[in-house]
Amino acid sequence: MTAGSVRIGGGSRFFNGAVLRFVARRLLQALIVMLMVMTANFVLIKLAPGDIVDVLTGSSDMTAEQIASLRQEYGLDQPVIVQFVKYFARLAQFDLGYSNQFHDTVLNIILGRLPTTLLLVAFSVILSIVIGTVMGVAAARSAGKLVDSAISALVLLFYATPVFIVAIVMILCFSVWLGWLPTSGLYSVGAGHTGFAYIKDVAAHLVMPVVALCTFYTAIYSRLARATMLETMHLDFVRTARAKGLSERRVIYGHALRNALLPIVTMAGLQVSSLIGGAVLIETVFGLPGMGRTAFDAIFTRDTNLLLGVMFIASLAVVVVSLVVDFLYALLDPRVELK
Repeated sequence: MTAGSVRIGGGSRFFNGAVLRFVARRLLQALIVMLMVMTANFVLIKLAPGDIVDVLTGSSDMTAEQIASLRQEYGLDQPVIVQFVKYFARLAQFDLGYSNQFHDTVLNIILGRLPTTLLLVAFSVILSIVIGTVMGVAAARSAGKLVDSAISALVLLFYATPVFIVAIVMILCFSVWLGWLPTSGLYSVGAGHTGFAYIKDVAAHLVMPVVALCTFYTAIYSRLARATMLETMHLDFVRTARAKGLSERRVIYGHALRNALLPIVTMAGLQVSSLIGGAVLIETVFGLPGMGRTAFDAIFTRDTNLLLGVMFIASLAVVVVSLVVDFLYALLDPRVELK
């Protein structure tokens, strides 16, 4: 290991200035990425036809002078470059603007909707990784046998079925026909649940959205875990562990699986943005009051400030998760050095 480097993993950790340099470098990269993403978002929204004034005056008989006054009030009469500079000036102060649709600051709206999306995405990530890894390991241990074929067929079904189809089928089966689960919302309005009853109610409302969102990603992690396990189980260190007389269970779960988790962790970090994108569809289908549904409504009402605010928070979450994945990778793999 080179001087000025840090090695994390394998029970030994050496911390020095390299960690701080790594964090500083990654934070600088994250800042540049955020600036590029928000610039692209701003340009794309401005290129889209229509704005908030068009929505407000679409069915009214306002005069041209009144419309011009309204555009001036919202700052839409200014050149795009001026709007761009003002937007980034507000963003530097973490001022996301005001939502004319909800008549509140964008930050307050997002803080109210963010927990729902975090619950949905977090449980979907955890469930898809756990189930996908278990299925992949089981398929790898039974490669070429009936269990492997059955899991492969199920995985193919998960991968080929669109998420919204899964959501609709689940609503029909478990809500309409069986009546086991609520169809929409985050909690039962007017029920007045508190404490554990409230947690149970929220959990019941999240079952179908979480399962619907994680099916596609479960298929991906399952195939990835199977392929990685098959490759890892033929490596020298696994053969050495078997030669020492270790049980097959310990060889697989204590040695092979740890290395097989590395690409899964990397894939999970890369797919956070896809999960957030999928949350837009799932929250709309199930009527969840999350950031995805908020962004969906903001598009139709041309609420630019709200849409840009949601995009900013979503992009920030993806960047933070990417940084966390780098450290997790180093913790799982002793060979990784942070320089």
